Amino acid sequence: MNTVKAIYPGSFDPVTNGHLDLIARGSKIFDHLVVAILRNSSKNPLFSVEERVDMLTEALAGFENVSVATFDGLLVDFVREQHAQAVVRGIRAISDYEYELQMALMNRRLAPDLETIFLMPDGKYSFVSSRLVKEVFTLGGSIEGLVPQFVIDRLKVRVPTNGH
Repeated sequence: MNTVKAIYPGSFDPVTNGHLDLIARGSKIFDHLVVAILRNSSKNPLFSVEERVDMLTEALAGFENVSVATFDGLLVDFVREQHAQAVVRGIRAISDYEYELQMALMNRRLAPDLETIFLMPDGKYSFVSSRLVKEVFTLGGSIEGLVPQFVIDRLKVRVPTNGH
């Protein structure tokens, strides 16, 4: 039987409800979806790779065909290593599309057999990003409904805020 495996790469620092929405959508399309955390120290992440793996593992407990992995280096190399056929990327706005199109075309040049699938999150998450969540939280704003509660709990322990 031919199964289709896809990789959903990102930093997930932290995981948001927008990410989880795309994972739920991808899990219905593909036989197996690997949520792949990029180990990129140059991005200066708030949470360690291990903490992000823990958060995603907790968030994905109900998904039987979704797993969590980590990678560094070129995405196409990780995709080949995983024997996957597709990459899933989220598109929130035109600005995302421009960047994602460049990445998809470069990946296609490096791996012509690899397909990139763009998914849009539910409209209520169309503005949500990990960066924005961290910024709003740090400034004392509410991020309720934008991330799982366990992410809020971890942020409360990790981040000094103006107003919490």
